[in-house]
Amino acid sequence: MNNRQIDSPERMAKIKIKLVLFINFFVIGILLNSVGIVILQVIEHYGVTKSSASILEAFKDLTIAASSFLLASYIPKYGYKKSMLSSLLIVGIACICMRFFGSFLMAKILFALTGFSFSLIKVSVYSTVGLITSDSNDHASLLSLLEGFFMVGVLSGYWLFGFFIQASTKIPGSLNNPQISWLDAYWVLALLCLISFLILLSTQLDERGAQSENFKILHEFYEMFALIRFPLVLVFVVSAFFYVLIEQSIQTWLPTFNKSVLQIPESISVQIVSILAASIAVGRIAGGYFIKKFNWLIVLTSSLIGAMLLVILVIPITRGIVVGSVKGWYNLPIAAYLLPLVGFFLGPIYPALNSSILSVLPKNRQSAMTGLIVIFSALGGTTGSLITGFIFGHFEGQTAFYFSLLPMSLLLLILFLYNKIRSGFHFKEA
Repeated sequence: MNNRQIDSPERMAKIKIKLVLFINFFVIGILLNSVGIVILQVIEHYGVTKSSASILEAFKDLTIAASSFLLASYIPKYGYKKSMLSSLLIVGIACICMRFFGSFLMAKILFALTGFSFSLIKVSVYSTVGLITSDSNDHASLLSLLEGFFMVGVLSGYWLFGFFIQASTKIPGSLNNPQISWLDAYWVLALLCLISFLILLSTQLDERGAQSENFKILHEFYEMFALIRFPLVLVFVVSAFFYVLIEQSIQTWLPTFNKSVLQIPESISVQIVSILAASIAVGRIAGGYFIKKFNWLIVLTSSLIGAMLLVILVIPITRGIVVGSVKGWYNLPIAAYLLPLVGFFLGPIYPALNSSILSVLPKNRQSAMTGLIVIFSALGGTTGSLITGFIFGHFEGQTAFYFSLLPMSLLLLILFLYNKIRSGFHFKEA
């Protein structure tokens, strides 16, 4: 009885910490993955070309890579809680500025600040998972749930922006429709940042287990990149690069694909992408379950093959849709519902890969490894978006989406090499 009473405060603290991690991933998921929505809006409202609009992904991802490169090693010293609080404050202010000064330039600034904040949150959340889980299975399960909830945030973002886009297209002056702009969605996002900030501010987090005894910033910075000396880490970062390239090339350009290829009205083009986010969320939650039952390599290779087959089968039926033929939800082409389901197959891959590398490293090296994950994921996201945007602008939407088959094939081959190296890996300090 006494042991249960002693353990109870610790259990409650862990529950509250997990709640905070979920909320933070939810908020940053909406902001980070709104880039595809904003690309569509700047094309429609600011006269920006598709190739030029694709630079928004670079402002987000290159900032993520640069800030992770410079700050990931310092975050344990600064503190995970402080890092998350700082990031929420930054993006909250950025959202308010976007509402008042909405433009292509402000969108670039917003995504640069969002990318910077995401790098702080990602490293902090991933490292905190290592502090509050007991074994590799527990680690993989919680990480899958967190990434799944991240996609719930992404899903919510599509409906949030879709609501304001739809409201802003109605006739101004109507009694039931005051002057509304799609930019009003940023008021809601700023409020969510404030709520998450206040909850996190009241949460205690013991971070001692993740800090080195003799912390030196240059040494820790060196150790982050010294991890690449391990073949396992090198093959892993290549895998992470290709995965995010695949996901972002589809996720960022799907709203534009829906409007320009499937001829779907603008607000519905955004809202229907929520199926992709929901599919990824369900795929990650399901992946957390199946990885406990089956070998992770079987789960991930099956997922990739399923994604490739879906793209091959669905893209051909997106041709020949007449402009103006789609009036609303009641007559959407079947491809609008089928193509986003690729997320279900892609969903389990990223968190399982991340957990597979983090769970074999000491806790005081997980922050450095997370920094590498964020850096190479960001580079993959930018590469995927820029290539897809270029193909989309110079050829056609179908060709742009067929492109995803190439990195999927490469990732499938790399997974077997990664699994072979991982099976014999043992971490040894230099």
